[in-house]
Amino acid sequence: MNSLAGRTAVITGAASGLGAAMATRFVAEGARVVATDIDRSGGEAIARELGEACTFVEHDVADEAAWQQVIATARDLGGFDMLVNNAGITIMGSIETLSLADWQKTMDVDLAGVFLGCKYGVAAMKETGGGSIVNISSAAGLRASADLAAYNSAKAAVTMLTQSVALHCGRAGYGIRCNSVHPGVIRTPILDKVMAQVEDGEAMMNGFVAQHPIGHIGATDDIVNMVLYLMSAEAKFATGAPFIVDGGLSL
Repeated sequence: MNSLAGRTAVITGAASGLGAAMATRFVAEGARVVATDIDRSGGEAIARELGEACTFVEHDVADEAAWQQVIATARDLGGFDMLVNNAGITIMGSIETLSLADWQKTMDVDLAGVFLGCKYGVAAMKETGGGSIVNISSAAGLRASADLAAYNSAKAAVTMLTQSVALHCGRAGYGIRCNSVHPGVIRTPILDKVMAQVEDGEAMMNGFVAQHPIGHIGATDDIVNMVLYLMSAEAKFATGAPFIVDGGLSL
């Protein structure tokens, strides 16, 4: 407990699911958290639940000016050295069925949002002695699905962007580490939204379970624990790396 005392984190997509679980755990570990999300009501609820250690900012991750405000809020709290680019959407569609609008929406949230977070996170962290950035990618960034053309592409790009950021920061001597985490299927509200896009959600869930050699889908703590490790001093030699926590899905 209190392993993150005196530190401040920005966590995007924190109104529910994995982001809310991370915000909750970070506060329990002593951190101050700037929880951001486009979902105002959900974000405000998380902030109320977590108390004064959590500040909610309504935030469209594809909005550059909004990112500048989020980072300024974190810096004002002091000790800003942790960023988790977690916000994301999943829109199903093959190369034939996916619309250009849905492709662009996916890229705006799942890729441009990560780019902007890294851009402004690095700018702030390099002035205060460094930090750790974790970009939430996916096993879908490593293993293709016929009906996830946009999501596969965006999450694969996050992996390479992470490596580029890590290389740049390392060569510049900023003391900033940047890694990606690749979850398998995790039981969160975003999964429910994906299942709602098909006729037989139960069959889809059974298929998800079958794809994981370990025999079940994941829980939020499986990912939160990895992110906490990457924020810790124990991970001081880890940068530019894809950390796969997917129950064997990508094998």
